[in-house]
Amino acid sequence: MHPYQDVSLSMEQRVEDLLSRMTLADKAGLLFQQIASIGDFDAPGIFGSASVRELLDQGLTHFNILFAPGAREIAEWHNALQDEALKHPLGIPVTISSDPRHSFTDNPATALLAGPFAQFPEPLGLAAIGSEELVARFADLTRREYLAVGIRAALHPQIDLATEPRWARQSATFGEDAELSTRLGVAYIKGLQAGTSIGPSSVSVMAKHFPGGGPQKDGEDPHFSYGREQVYPGDQFELHLGPFEAAIEAGVAQLMPYYGMPVGLAGVEEVGFGFNKDIITGLLRERLGYDGIVCTDWGILSNTCWGVEHLSYEERMIKALEAGVDQFGGESRADVLVSLVKDGSITESRLDVSVRRLLREKFRLGLFEQPYVDADAAGQIVGTAEAREEGIAAQAAAHTLLINAAEGPARLPLAPGLRVYAEGVSDLGERAVLVSDISDADVAVLKLSAPFEQRGDGTTVESFFRAGSLAFPDAEIERIARICATVPTIVDVYLDRPAILAPLASSAATLLANFGASEEAIVRVLFGDAEPQGSLPFDIPSSMEAVEAGRPDVPFDTVDPTFRFGHGLRY
Repeated sequence: MHPYQDVSLSMEQRVEDLLSRMTLADKAGLLFQQIASIGDFDAPGIFGSASVRELLDQGLTHFNILFAPGAREIAEWHNALQDEALKHPLGIPVTISSDPRHSFTDNPATALLAGPFAQFPEPLGLAAIGSEELVARFADLTRREYLAVGIRAALHPQIDLATEPRWARQSATFGEDAELSTRLGVAYIKGLQAGTSIGPSSVSVMAKHFPGGGPQKDGEDPHFSYGREQVYPGDQFELHLGPFEAAIEAGVAQLMPYYGMPVGLAGVEEVGFGFNKDIITGLLRERLGYDGIVCTDWGILSNTCWGVEHLSYEERMIKALEAGVDQFGGESRADVLVSLVKDGSITESRLDVSVRRLLREKFRLGLFEQPYVDADAAGQIVGTAEAREEGIAAQAAAHTLLINAAEGPARLPLAPGLRVYAEGVSDLGERAVLVSDISDADVAVLKLSAPFEQRGDGTTVESFFRAGSLAFPDAEIERIARICATVPTIVDVYLDRPAILAPLASSAATLLANFGASEEAIVRVLFGDAEPQGSLPFDIPSSMEAVEAGRPDVPFDTVDPTFRFGHGLRY
């Protein structure tokens, strides 16, 4: 037995012993985290990446999973992957990470559908409820389900402030308010990590996107070149930094800088945050004293290299390491890093700084002592009936009642036995009678989603981002108005962004917002089996003109919003 395998020694002794035994290639492999597809280790990877076996051969021991089958299948694949990793002479176990997968978003670049896991509203919905206790329970449930299948690092929460109404990534935030986002973000981190430090029962949290990804120019996202600029016309950089300062105080294990490049910040280089020494070393390491892991967002060396497009792949790698990052997300070119050390461009001692941080995390998580999970138990722990019911209850509670009819059949909660014309809702159970002809209905129920401008061609990552205008098309507004003029109408809108609701508010008898809800949750709210307990986590702007006139870094900066942050009626 080597000293690093001796649990009686201190963590630092074990780290130093293991570090001394690692080859340059072993160390380089630790600095990369790539997407791994669950299934055949020899199958080509997603988005053109290498197979899992090829990644293992390159020395990688950190993998990010996307699409997942059942809980047992994930656990069995995880155990088989550990078997492969432990064949290496040093036996360094694998760390598996995941984007959020307990809600409704289905975007391979940001979050995944719940699948076998319990399904809750999006974080915006948790913010609408506003309960730290609920967020802590949700995070603890996520932690237990992740542990059951072998996921030991969470690429969330997203504690950016949603100050630009058009931004496509708001649904995974806690909204527009800095104080609310900070409170809920801290509760989430502590729930996932099982306290303020990492241990064998923790899921390591990688909060994002440092130093705040909300102030996007024109609301565009820096996954794409046209959205690469983060701007601060209202001088609110420190406001966006606040939730991350609280996360550090709460013991967050890892942080992820965003793709965006700051524009117009005094004394800060205008390059992407993952390449930005002023931000990673000057602000995060030196001013804030953070010594945890910094992992880049996915693919900054290969694709989203904003501000350093003119540099070669090798030069970008050098610049990011000089900036102070520890690990490259979505990259796997460990061979390039080895070459850079051999030719003197990067010192091996610089690698050692990051390798120590990454090894400490594996030791803290107890992976060397227990790399495997119980695949038989995984299916019994993940997605239990109790957990799924708690998720549905939260989906219902997050509903935010914006307008309730003063009287008549559309006033909530609905009376039983009504004849209902419905779009987007197909099963009312025994509560009411569905009719297909609106002229036969006592009331109409329309389930809608916030509008967006389709990007991409339907096959690219860009196609998954719901960006652009927040206004419903004129033809849709006219169609809805005709229904509302025919029969008292309830409109329930899924808000992944703050849609322009003024035209709906003027025609619908009752107006609801949800933040990710199953049909069951919606029906419970409509008929009073559950009460809407939500309050808006952001302002609802009155027009696109108001949105365009607002400053991207300033919260609540649109003129005369239709509904204010915190608005929400009760039964």
